[in-house]
Amino acid sequence: MAKFSSSPSIVTQKTVSVTKAIAAAGNYDIEDVLSESTTHGTAWEFSAIARKNGGKGYIIKAQVICKTTAQTPRLTLYLFKAVPTSNLKDNIANTGPINADRANYVGPIDFPGMQDLGGVSDTIATPNTYGNLPIEFECAANSNKLYGILVTRDAITGEVAEDEYTILLTAEQY
Repeated sequence: MAKFSSSPSIVTQKTVSVTKAIAAAGNYDIEDVLSESTTHGTAWEFSAIARKNGGKGYIIKAQVICKTTAQTPRLTLYLFKAVPTSNLKDNIANTGPINADRANYVGPIDFPGMQDLGGVSDTIATPNTYGNLPIEFECAANSNKLYGILVTRDAITGEVAEDEYTILLTAEQY
């Protein structure tokens, strides 16, 4: 895999996986947040995406998998180096990124439409596909984590309460 930095430091590669049971209280409108609760949603937390606190790297691959078949929306994952203050509640219109989170905003990963060929529904973004990858990141000085808000760019029907969505981020760590 190509190294995206001119830094002479040693590069390691790591994949971090986070799974949430999405509330799916009803059909999703365009630009709704996908989260585990309509009242107390939380950010997607990608622990140890960097080798150390304040660590840096590049996200080189991102994948979303939904255990329910026949889901085909396009999705965006907004990444931050601190928990965002914008809406995190499921099935509510996305408000992020907002100015209050600007200093912690890493950027978006755009996913092509999910596919379903008889199994799970999934989508992937790489440097060879649409999606804004690689995306450079630097974690907060006291953290090795990134945080995300998953947003649908299409209306979703046919969802199932407690649908499991898994996001996998592969990073080159420096």
